[in-house]
Amino acid sequence: MENTEGTRKFLIATHGRLAGGVKSSLDIITGAMDSIFLIEAYVDENRSIEDDIKAVVDQVGDNDELIVFSDIMGGSVTNQILQYARQSNVHVVSGFNLPLVIEIVLADTDTPAQEVIAEAIENAKQQMVYVNQLLAAQTQEEDND
Repeated sequence: MENTEGTRKFLIATHGRLAGGVKSSLDIITGAMDSIFLIEAYVDENRSIEDDIKAVVDQVGDNDELIVFSDIMGGSVTNQILQYARQSNVHVVSGFNLPLVIEIVLADTDTPAQEVIAEAIENAKQQMVYVNQLLAAQTQEEDND
């Protein structure tokens, strides 16, 4: 779906305060953006995650796209969001990391969301590195030279 008339919006939905931490990092790296919503589930007993999700989805017009980042596949937050995933303008990405969120948030909105998400997931996988193993390999290489 090419997004030429609507807005691409984003929801970061997590258990606890992870969403706020991710948003804080995003603000530092990309600058503050109005199109990012947060749900920090289960930190306030008086708030319903279902109501919070509905409040965000209600702000997404028919011509808008919503890309949702949730923390755990199969977790209660993701499961609650899945009821909206059948809508053609809602995309759910579970198990995100910060590089993935940055790439998707900064992507050209003329590129279809499905394409942006697929490429960002592949790139984000490359960001997960056991650095000690890299250092050990580098040290071994230097020792062999």
